Amino acid sequence: MRHQSSKVQALYEHCKTILSPSGSPPPSSQALQKLSSILDTIQPADVGLKEETADDDRGHGFFGTNALSRLARWAQPITYVDIHECDNFTMCIFCFPTSSVIPLHDHPGMTVFSKLLYGSLHVKAYDWVEPPCIIESKEPGYAQVRLAKLEVDKVLNAPCDTSVLYPKHGGNLHCFTAVTPCAMLDILTPPYREEEGRRCTYYHDYPYSAFSVANAPICDGEEEEYAWLTELESPSDLYMRQGVYAGPAIQL
Repeated sequence: MRHQSSKVQALYEHCKTILSPSGSPPPSSQALQKLSSILDTIQPADVGLKEETADDDRGHGFFGTNALSRLARWAQPITYVDIHECDNFTMCIFCFPTSSVIPLHDHPGMTVFSKLLYGSLHVKAYDWVEPPCIIESKEPGYAQVRLAKLEVDKVLNAPCDTSVLYPKHGGNLHCFTAVTPCAMLDILTPPYREEEGRRCTYYHDYPYSAFSVANAPICDGEEEEYAWLTELESPSDLYMRQGVYAGPAIQL
């Protein structure tokens, strides 16, 4: 009897068919829609997860426990689970304990599909204003700031549709804050590759009112829709641990 293909296998095979190492040429809109449709069907059990509740909030995504479970909640790690990585894409899961944060960061030249598997997650996301609007600091040791437009500022509650961000729109710079224990399945394409110019950069956002600039490309009353972003070193408070993928094996 023929073994029934798993949902994660179907996801892998579609990604392998349509995604390229450079992201160019981009897949057709129909191919991308099919990818989102496959992701929409995936449940926690399809990738070896069991939904966590607030009463069992250790941030381990049910991949096991250790001494970290005895730490205060604020110190709990986000669990990163690598399902598959190749030159064309990365398939991975992030398991968040309540109140954990992935700070504001970018995805240069990348498209990212995100499926919330369970729980509630606050998403705040920006896109750069084009052409670039940059203020150079006159003070030594201070970085420049660049204007970005707020694209997403909401709480996702599973089950919900797959979210997609693109290189130039859809909220390419985003941060996550876990409202409850939650897990996100991501497809990143092409994957981060520093040698190819796709390095993950972290940012801090300042209110638009924090800086003044002549001839800014916004209208009165729209200030809350914009922010100034400045680059940060990799954040010292990003606490992540490696998990082990426990779902169906992918047949390469």
